[in-house]
This record gives sequence, structure tokens and C-alpha cells, in this order.
Amino acid sequence: MFTFDNSYARLPERFYTRMAPTPVSAPTWVAVNEGLARDLGLDPKAIESNIDVFAGNKTPDGAAPLAQLYAGHQFGGWSPQLGDGRAILLGEHCHGDARWDVQLKGSGPTPYSRMGDGRSALGPVIREYIMSEAMHALGVPTTRALAAVRTGDTVLRQEGPLPGGILTRIAASHLRVGTFQVYAARDDTEGLRTLLDYAIARHAPQADGPMDLLRHVMERQAELIARWMGLGFIHGVMNTDNMTISGETIDYGPCAFMEAYHPETVFSSIDQFGRYAWKNQPDIALWNLAQLATALLPLIGDRTSAVDEATEVLEGFRDLYDRAWRAVMAAKIGLNDMNLAMELLDIMSEGQADFTNTFRALTLAPETARDEVTTPARFDDWCRRWQSAGPDHAAMRAANPAVIPRNHRVEEAIAAAYAGDLASFHALNDVLATPWEETEANRPYRKPAQPDEAVTRTFCGT
Repeated sequence: MFTFDNSYARLPERFYTRMAPTPVSAPTWVAVNEGLARDLGLDPKAIESNIDVFAGNKTPDGAAPLAQLYAGHQFGGWSPQLGDGRAILLGEHCHGDARWDVQLKGSGPTPYSRMGDGRSALGPVIREYIMSEAMHALGVPTTRALAAVRTGDTVLRQEGPLPGGILTRIAASHLRVGTFQVYAARDDTEGLRTLLDYAIARHAPQADGPMDLLRHVMERQAELIARWMGLGFIHGVMNTDNMTISGETIDYGPCAFMEAYHPETVFSSIDQFGRYAWKNQPDIALWNLAQLATALLPLIGDRTSAVDEATEVLEGFRDLYDRAWRAVMAAKIGLNDMNLAMELLDIMSEGQADFTNTFRALTLAPETARDEVTTPARFDDWCRRWQSAGPDHAAMRAANPAVIPRNHRVEEAIAAAYAGDLASFHALNDVLATPWEETEANRPYRKPAQPDEAVTRTFCGT
């Protein structure tokens, strides 16, 4: 089924712990992502007939299962050892010239579980499947969901006993900023050098040394965060262990898409001080990159010159991000005019207009965008100036989706799945697969939550 190569498993054994997933009692299918399977050169029918592989009950041929070691800053506080506490990397599937990590998430305890059970409730599996596939459809670099199963076992969480689930996650790799941090913190320069060489070979073969890798990661993160911002996406837990070297969105825990626009919007129940609010995401990306630069310093040479060189590289992030953000907003309003773009956001914030629907209405029928704001006279003045500049509506249609995974719809799918009904989950995935057009099927999903439906807090899955 898979064609594994397992280059990570050939790294020194202090990089991971070799171990298989913990079996479950009675796995049943939630979903198989047939489109992704075909993209990977896999037969969806072969996947469906091998549920024990995706439940962790059977190790597939050629796999070298392991739990990866990493560290990280969590909400700014240093955690010297994290690692895959509830995930097992089966191996790296190769197809054509590409290579993807195949990971089971929720597959049982590891040495990095930190007193946890290593399992996932079904809800977080449903959330990550929906969110990651929606992000892919929206054109955002992301890890993806190949499959999801119910385990037949119960997990205990604060809200009580819940049915368990396992997600099969596909990624360009699971290398994180925190992967570098753990070896730097341990003064393991040899391990750090080995990881640098591995990361360059896998993700940036043109890079010449640590600062070139830093530039590579910085460019991808600038593009990624600008795309998040342009969709009103809030990751919610931008810790350094949740920031990939590949530039993919990873770890969809307390994430959400804004409905009512306000730049200080926070959803994560654990983000009490707004560290990861929508408006702060670019600055946090730079903070995380600074931690990567710090981890790489031992590989550069003289400490003083290394700090100077890393600082110079990091100072380029703001220009990279500003260019990416300008391009995103130029497409969203159809004009390369940041003054107009920011003025519109300001108008929207006054009445907390729906982020997605305001931009979509502007794309198709500007007069209906007026209905989204609470200062129509100010909007009318803005709209006259905007229309007189001749906006590119084709660019706008490609940048402003009709439908996003609204929080109440995701929670609706999770609640139904807990009750044994997967119809809402599949219906939501179907409409999110084609986010750029208005259809009868997605009409109900384009509506913001009513006050009694609103989901204002999201939670980590652990």
C-alpha cells in the first residue's frame, strides 16, 4: 500500500523513540480521503480494506514507527522536552519525486506523553480533518487528513468519557522549530548539525548553511501567515513546537475562523492574554523565527558575529511579510491600494462585520456589502472611491471564498459524531471542498452563527 523510505528513522536514535502504536479494541471508519489518497498514488479501496493499519493495530510493510523528540516555547514559556505525546510517525511515503510523512495522531502513549493517555477523543479528530482539508481547499499550505477512525475505546476528559479517534495525518515533514530547540538546549551541536543537514536536504536543497535555512523558513512563514490573515484564520496556539520548517499549517487545536471582524479576536480558551490574537500572528511568527535563529547560533561560529548575522536575517521578515500581506489584500479588494484596504478593515471593525461575507459581497455585489457594516455613510464614501479605481473582480473572486468552516458548523459536526451520526461531518466536508462558488448546497453554511449558536471559545484536544 505505502512505499516507505524512512530517512528520519536513519537519524541517530536520540532523535526519537522507536515504538509501534498501541492497539485499539474495535476500529470503524469515520472517513477515507479518496482525493488525497489518489494524489499520493494510493488506492482508496486498499486503504478501506486495511483499517487496522490506520487504527494502529497493524504495522504496514516497510514502516519504521517512531515518536519524534522536540521541545518548544508554549505561550512564551520554555518546555525543555515535548515530543510526540500522542502520535506515531509510521514512515515517509514516497511517490514520484515527493515524500510525505504518514503519522497516526491519537495512537497511544509514548515517552513524551507527560502523564497523558496518548489518545484523542473523536472530536479533535473531526475538527482537524475538517479544518485541514478546508485550508487545503482554500489554497493554504497545510498538513492534511488521509483518514480517520473511531477506536471503539473511551477516553476520559474534563467533560467526561468520550469516544476515541485516530487521525492519519500527511505532512511534508513534522520538523518544527522546537525540533531544533531541543538539541540547542542540550548543547548537542553534533545533533543540531545533523538535523540542519537533514532539514536542508529535505526542504531547502539550495540552502547553504544555517542562515540560508532560516531565510527559507522565514519566507514560507511570511507567506503562510499572510494567507491566514487574509482568511480571518486564527491558529490559537502558535507555540514553537507548532511551527513547521516546511511552512505548513499544523496542529489544529483551538483554531477558528473569525466571523465578526475585530483585530484582537481570540478563540483559544487557554490564551487568556491574547498572545495569539488575529492581529498578533505576524509578530508571533517573527518571535518564533527568532527562537529558531537562536537555536542555530552554535552552528555559525563566533557568538558575536553569529548574533549579528542572525539579527540581520530576521530584520528582513517584516519586508517579506508586508509584501505578502499587500499581495493578499490587493487580491481581496482587487486593487493594489493598502490605504483603501486598511480603511475597509477599519470600517468593518466598527460594527464587527462578518469578515468572510463582507469581502465576498464586495466581490459579487458591492451594494450588498453595505448591509454588513454599521456605518453605511462611511462605507458609501469608501465604495465610491474604490469603484472609481477600477477593481479587478476576477482577482477578488479567487481571493474571497464563499464558504469557510464556521465554528458552529464544526461544533455541530463534532456533536453529531459523538452521538454516532457522521452525516453532518460529511456534508460539511463536501461543501468546504469547493469554497469559491455560491451553490444551493453551501447556502446554509454561508450564514454566520445566530447568537444562540455562536462558539466563542475553542479548546485544545489534549
